[in-house]
Amino acid sequence: MPDNAPFDLPPDGKLVHNITHFARALRKAGLPVGPGRTLTAIEAVAAAGFTRQADFYWALHAVFVNRPEQRQVFDQVFRLFWRDPRYMEHMMALLLPSIRGVQEETPAAAAARRAAEALLDGAEPERPQTQEPDADEATIEIDASQTASAKEQLRSLDFEQMTGAEVAEAKRMLARLSLPVKPLPTRRLRADAAGRHADWRRTLRLAVRHGGEISRIARRNRATRWPDLVVICDISGSMSQYSRMVLHFIHAVANRQGQGWARVHAFTFGTRLTNITRHLRNRDVDAALKAAGAEAQDWQGGTRIGASLHAFNRDWSRRVLARGAVVLLISDGLDRDDTGVLSCEIERLHLSSRRLIWLNPLLRWDGFAPRARGIAAMLPHVDAFRSAHSVASLEALARAVSDPSDHGEKARLMAALRG
Repeated sequence: MPDNAPFDLPPDGKLVHNITHFARALRKAGLPVGPGRTLTAIEAVAAAGFTRQADFYWALHAVFVNRPEQRQVFDQVFRLFWRDPRYMEHMMALLLPSIRGVQEETPAAAAARRAAEALLDGAEPERPQTQEPDADEATIEIDASQTASAKEQLRSLDFEQMTGAEVAEAKRMLARLSLPVKPLPTRRLRADAAGRHADWRRTLRLAVRHGGEISRIARRNRATRWPDLVVICDISGSMSQYSRMVLHFIHAVANRQGQGWARVHAFTFGTRLTNITRHLRNRDVDAALKAAGAEAQDWQGGTRIGASLHAFNRDWSRRVLARGAVVLLISDGLDRDDTGVLSCEIERLHLSSRRLIWLNPLLRWDGFAPRARGIAAMLPHVDAFRSAHSVASLEALARAVSDPSDHGEKARLMAALRG
């Protein structure tokens, strides 16, 4: 329950109408709320009463929230709608563009902009009135023809700070992204007229057909195959919004024909490891992620990276990494378990994979340093260390996958770790 100032029900208040408007705001903020749930919420409040603040909050929470990822949106809308007497000014402040001055810039909390957008219902925030310039004053015109477009700004916007409309547009952009990869050479040889190796057995068989005369030498070359992609995604509370967007991207990669990947395997972990590979095969991304969320019961919970990697290395490593797969590990590296176990398991994962790429949304901060014990234990055993907080960061992932010399921010952070 949000920690806010107490509130009292006015004697002439219209509680039923307010609950109805509150349900509409939740629906606009992205929660699946319909008329049936609104009537159930009114009945639940009537049954629980309005004598205790906690009873009122949890009665509405029990009706409107049925998935862990909906809690943040519900908390923000509830706080703005019911508990803040100046909630309209607060919502306007969330939507106004921030002015970069000498004061410290405070970003909006998770889901706060979506809640404000839903409660304002399309209302435009008021801009400060400006005085008309005098005739003698010079008029300054700004040429904005070369400024970034809205789509370019959205590409670099943090997933956590997006509104509901921006999240929907970002998902459409991620669905169009590709993750190309180069084929791998094998030790098998196949017929190739321009091959480097002579195929003497086939040459003699052709000569027998022409009376023993060798008319040409058959040649062959090394065959190629596409590698596998293995995704291990952290779905703990601190990673919930980033994980959801990354899984949208992985779903698009897994279902795009001609992408190059032989197979795409996906796993999620919070407090335990869950295989969601078969769920991502569904062509409908919403149905796929809904089924994956139902399978992963630890969504938006705690984090046990070492234990989860141990379960992967023990149960799945030989099955999905035997062909030299590329592994994407999406996690913030914040683990409270024993760092010795984590270091051992991440080293084993690194040795079993063809290339291990760590995507960490904490890299969005300019002053990020590997001070956490979990990050310091994992960093030496990855091939590349990159961010995963925006559309642009996932676009840049293609280079890390296809270029073995690309290490992202690993060199800089390893220097900071040694120093």
